[in-house]
Parts: sequence; structure tokens; C-alpha cells
Amino acid sequence: MTMELDVFVGNTTIMDEEVYQLWLDGYTVFDAVKVRIDGGVMEECEASADVLLSDTMDQYRTFQMCERLLHSPSKLGNQLLFQIPPHRQAMLIERYYTFDDAFVREVLGKKLSKGTKKDLDDISAKTSVTLKSCRRQFDNFKRVFKVVEELKGPLVENIRQHFLLSDKLARDYAAIVFFANNRFETGKRKLHYLTFQDFAFCAGQLITNWTVGAVDNMVEDMDVDLDKESAGSTQKFGVYSSQRETKAFTEMEANFKNISRGLVNIAAKLTNTKDVRDFFLDLVEKFIEPCRSDRWTAADVRLYLTHYNNSAHILDTFKHQVVWDRYMGVIKSCIFKMYHD
Repeated sequence: MTMELDVFVGNTTIMDEEVYQLWLDGYTVFDAVKVRIDGGVMEECEASADVLLSDTMDQYRTFQMCERLLHSPSKLGNQLLFQIPPHRQAMLIERYYTFDDAFVREVLGKKLSKGTKKDLDDISAKTSVTLKSCRRQFDNFKRVFKVVEELKGPLVENIRQHFLLSDKLARDYAAIVFFANNRFETGKRKLHYLTFQDFAFCAGQLITNWTVGAVDNMVEDMDVDLDKESAGSTQKFGVYSSQRETKAFTEMEANFKNISRGLVNIAAKLTNTKDVRDFFLDLVEKFIEPCRSDRWTAADVRLYLTHYNNSAHILDTFKHQVVWDRYMGVIKSCIFKMYHD
């Protein structure tokens, strides 16, 4: 039995977005065909299983040939092999660099090295993300990190320009790079309740307010390294604050001094590269857990931190109000994000 097919020739590369997503998700050709059949594409297109298999294989080959271009997205628009409209190019790039929150949560803060890559089998089993997709996402993280670590200028903008990503995705990658560079601890059991987006929000606050670039926009490593000199200045607040603060917060819980001391100690640890890794763990152990133990609501926490921050301005001998406000602004934002009633 012969089969008749209508064939046409054009110069625009045909790409099915559903098949592209299946390829990105790590499906084999045969698994992708099954998904397409289950989705009713054969009835919709009046195609046989053989034609569907041939089409899927052809598109997979196209995606594999495009992949090397996606590693350097600017090359996609300059090459002549594939005629891809600009809006379709943007889709290919954005989806290629999109990642699963469950996966990134497992590698966030870890060194983007071969050692971590060896753990991808276990991470794949834990997150139900295919191993192939895990490898693509990990390699993307590593690729972006390597490109931007040598660049001057704002981190988010560098990522957006070099990889042609949307602003939201560029900011998420900035968080990943920032966490990898500073090796923040995110895997402890006490931190499991926090999502990647919780950490990404906090990373944005840290990058904007605490990095060297936030203080001096002429330095080279603008948005990656923490400004330890300014952080050290906040330690001096603890010397002046205890008596006056206690009078101002007699209505709060009895462990006020411990909480206050914890906030100041967190600032002190920011001057040490090794200790700074425990920043989020310290926020939970030294502030969030004591407040939860005393059954503070989110409104109570907000009230406390607002007055605590303002208390520095009534200390005549304290000369680091600007640095303190910068420090407490980040502390408040992160705690508000991390504190779940």
C-alpha cells in the first residue's frame, strides 16, 4: 500500500512549541510521540503514527542542531542556517533557560562544579525532573555564572544582555549566580520551608543594598561580592543600643535582648566569608524561631523591626545611621518574606 503526501518547500524553520517543550523536558522521541498521541494530535491533524514519529524525529534533530546556538543566544539571530522569526527566537531562548523551581532549590548555594553534577541522578529521582533536563538546567547555571563572573556592571543587566532573557528570568539567574558565588547555606532542614522564590527575593535585596556595587558603582565585581566593610560598621550599634531599646519595647516579649543581640551578631558575621554562608540559617535560628516560639504574628514582627530600626536615630553617639538603615532595610525585607505565621 502506497501513501501519498503533500510536500511543500519553504525557508522558515518549522518548530512545534509543544514538541520543543517535550525535548526540553528530556522526553525521548518515542515518549514524546506517545504524549502527542494521547493529546489528540493524530485526530487534529489527521496524521498516522508513522508520520507523527517522522515529524517528531525531524523536530528533535532541528532542536539538537540549534542547541549549540542557544548556548550563546546572540548567535541565533546572526546565523543563516535556520530561518527563525525574532519572536520565535525569543521563545526558544527563554524556554531553553527556564528551569524547574524544584530542581534549582536542590542546587541553590552549591558550587557549580563536577562534584555537584555527580549528584544530579539523586536530584532527578527526588524532584521527578528527568536527568537530561537536570543536566541542561545545571549546565545553563554554570554557563551563565562563568560568563558574568568576569564582567563589570550590574549583574541582572549583564545576564539580560548576554543571554537575551526576560527581566524576570535574568533576575532569577542573578539570584542563582549570587548564591553560588557566596555559597549561602540553603539545604538545612530548618530552611526547607523556604522556596526558591523566597531566596530569589532576598538575593535581590542583598544585591541592591549590600554588595560592593551598591556602595561604589566604579568597582569591578559590582553585584556579586558583599560589602564587608559597611557590614562591620553595624556591629557598633550593639554597644549603644541595649538600655535605650529596652525602655522602648517593654511591651514586647521578655527575650527582646536576645533577639536584638541576634540581629547585631548577624551583622558581625557578614565580615567573615565562611560565616556569611549561614546568613539565612542565622535569620531563622536567631530571630524567626524565637518570635514563633513567643507566637508573634507577622504584624508583631513588622512593628518590632520598624521600631528597632528607628531606635538608631535617637542615639546621638551613633554615627552609622546610613549604613544601619541599609543593613536593617535588607533584614526587614528578608524576614518579612521568610516569616510565615
